[in-house]
Amino acid sequence: MQKEAEDYDYLYKIVLVGDAGVGKTHLLSRYIKGTLPKNPQSTIGVEFATKTVPLQTGGTVKAQIWDTAGQERYRAITSAHYRRAVGAMLMYEVTNEKTFANAKRWLDELRDHAEPDIMVMLVGNKLDLCDRNPNARKVPREMAQKFADANGLLFEETSAITVARVKESFERLLQGER
Repeated sequence: MQKEAEDYDYLYKIVLVGDAGVGKTHLLSRYIKGTLPKNPQSTIGVEFATKTVPLQTGGTVKAQIWDTAGQERYRAITSAHYRRAVGAMLMYEVTNEKTFANAKRWLDELRDHAEPDIMVMLVGNKLDLCDRNPNARKVPREMAQKFADANGLLFEETSAITVARVKESFERLLQGER
């Protein structure tokens, strides 16, 4: 029996990192399935999903997107999955300044364990909470943009609930758009 040719030209490993509760699983589910998780609970260790995406430069990429646990106790397990990742979404919650403050530690961990040329996108999630109550925002967009610029990161704000900038964020990272 002959194996059929794969339907993609490149295989990219992407990791989602950030504190527990920032919405990594929700964002991934919204991008891959178009829906939110049915029974959301904290990720234990790592989970992954795949999606094939056409590249603007030609060809297609099969993205393996790894959703990592944000809890400290899983850190040794999750950091091992950073190896061979070509991209990462470093997530924080726009209504929680502690998750943004921890972004520096997550970035250091990525840089210690991932490929040296990994492309990282800083993603401020839960924008829908600010749409409902503008006073809920605790991390100004300008502050996050400044952090991203200072560290050579792409930057985006998203909402898995309203689907704001979800597809654009993943595909901008996959396309390697600066």
